[in-house]
Amino acid sequence: MVTAGNGGQAQAPQFNVLAQYIKDFSFENPNSPRSLTPSAQQPSIDIKINVGVNSTAPADFEVLLNLDGKAEVAGEVLFSFELVYAGLFRLQNIPQENLHPLLMIECPRLLFPFARAIIADAVRNGGYPPLLLDPVDFAAMYQDKMRQMQAEGQASVQGQG
Repeated sequence: MVTAGNGGQAQAPQFNVLAQYIKDFSFENPNSPRSLTPSAQQPSIDIKINVGVNSTAPADFEVLLNLDGKAEVAGEVLFSFELVYAGLFRLQNIPQENLHPLLMIECPRLLFPFARAIIADAVRNGGYPPLLLDPVDFAAMYQDKMRQMQAEGQASVQGQG
C-alpha cells in the first residue's frame, strides 16, 4: 500500500543501501604448506549460500548473506571459508506483499558481487588461484524456500489430523 503524504500525493517507494560490511569472516588453510603443492587432481568445491533478514527499525533491515565453502582433494581439506556479508537497507513505502521478496532476492543480489570479491581475494591470499563463484539466482532460491516452507506447513497440518 502506498501512503499519502502532504496534499494527498502518494509517496514513491524508496529503496536505499545505507551500509555494507563484513559481519563475520573466517578463512582456514589447515594443511598448508603441504596442500599448496600442485596436484593433478581437481579439488571438489562445496559452497552453501543462505540469506537472513533482521529488522533494525520500522523501515530498516539488515540483510545477511552467508557463504560457507570448502575445497577438498582426496578427502583432505585444502581451504575453507565462512563469510557473513551484510547490508543495511531502508525500504519505505513498499507494498507489504513486495517487502519479503525484495529483502530476500534484490538485497542479496546487490551484496553478492562484493562477497564474491572478498572470497576470491582470501582464497588467492591463501596461496590458491582465486575462487570465482558463479552468479547466484536468488529468485530461484527464494521460490525453492517458499515451496519448501509450504510443503512443511502442509505436512505439519496433515500430521495433526
